[in-house]
Amino acid sequence: MDFERRRAAVVLEDGTRFDGWTFAGEGEALGEVVFTTSMVGYQETLTDPSYRGQIVTFTYPLIGNYGVIPGDEESSRVQAAGVLVREYTPYPSNWASEKSLARLLEEEGVIGVEGIDTRALTRHLRDKGAMRGIISTTETDTGALLRRVLSHPEMVGQDLASGSSQITEPTLLSAFGEEHCRVVALDYGVKGSIYRELRSRGISVLAVPGSMSAEDILEERPAGLFLSNGPGDPAALERAVKSLQGVLGRIPTFGICLGHQLLGLALGCETYKMPFGHHGANHPVRNLKTGRIEITSQNHGFAVREASLPEGVELTHRNLYDGTVEGIAAPKLDAWSVQYHPESSPGPRDSGYLFDEFAERVSRKAVV
Repeated sequence: MDFERRRAAVVLEDGTRFDGWTFAGEGEALGEVVFTTSMVGYQETLTDPSYRGQIVTFTYPLIGNYGVIPGDEESSRVQAAGVLVREYTPYPSNWASEKSLARLLEEEGVIGVEGIDTRALTRHLRDKGAMRGIISTTETDTGALLRRVLSHPEMVGQDLASGSSQITEPTLLSAFGEEHCRVVALDYGVKGSIYRELRSRGISVLAVPGSMSAEDILEERPAGLFLSNGPGDPAALERAVKSLQGVLGRIPTFGICLGHQLLGLALGCETYKMPFGHHGANHPVRNLKTGRIEITSQNHGFAVREASLPEGVELTHRNLYDGTVEGIAAPKLDAWSVQYHPESSPGPRDSGYLFDEFAERVSRKAVV
């Protein structure tokens, strides 16, 4: 695809500037600038609703070489606000590729910039923390761009989940093969591969908006409740937390990522904004019950504060990079969650047992 390259400026909220060239899109994009350490899976990353409102920097230096593959997307559109890479490959080589990454971004109106010193940018974010930023092909003045960045809302306090789900009304996703049980999934912006993991274990999923009330959830008489991933600040979802509190203890409940944070809030824990979050596919996590170390896929900027765990809530998993909470459980309420992504798309498959455990517990509930 022919594309006219344009100069592009990237300015962070502390005034730091990087310059590059567009490989897709034009205009301006604002968002929180984060980096991901995954070496593959750019298509899954960019279509993951958890990246809504963020400008994604890829630390792997060559992006776009295998194109865009039908079926590998995690949602129906590109969710990231912008894309920063060191080098873009304009001619992908892959028998399964349907189009180039540039074409996908062009179709979605998302700016992609190459020629950025992504190593320097990543080190800066690692040392200073994730921060707001802007990509612009129309303005060159750093001061003017900085003013626009500072007027953009910070991630803390933003409810991005409410507008991220593609589910606007209850939608039944049948199990692959024989149905063993049916669960309700509160969809805050779920990755499609999560539903595939549940359905492949004989679970039919009634996907509902994350704002659904406790009364309406229980009226469906599900064997269990699943809490999905999603973007933004969990503390901004007060209605979702209240809904969970009305369900806890009634049916088995399992959460992932944002769902984990919301479960923590419903149990009386606190959440906080991390300096630069966890984004990538190589985070070591220790299962404190088994001692086993899992290499995990992660994407989150908020976490549950360990010191706030109340009586009756156990720490089950810990991140070995920074010691942060990666899993909690409330055994008396039959509720548990993990911060990382056991569906591992893209990434390692060390954590698939978590879906097996959920399937076993909800199937047992369905039989009873």
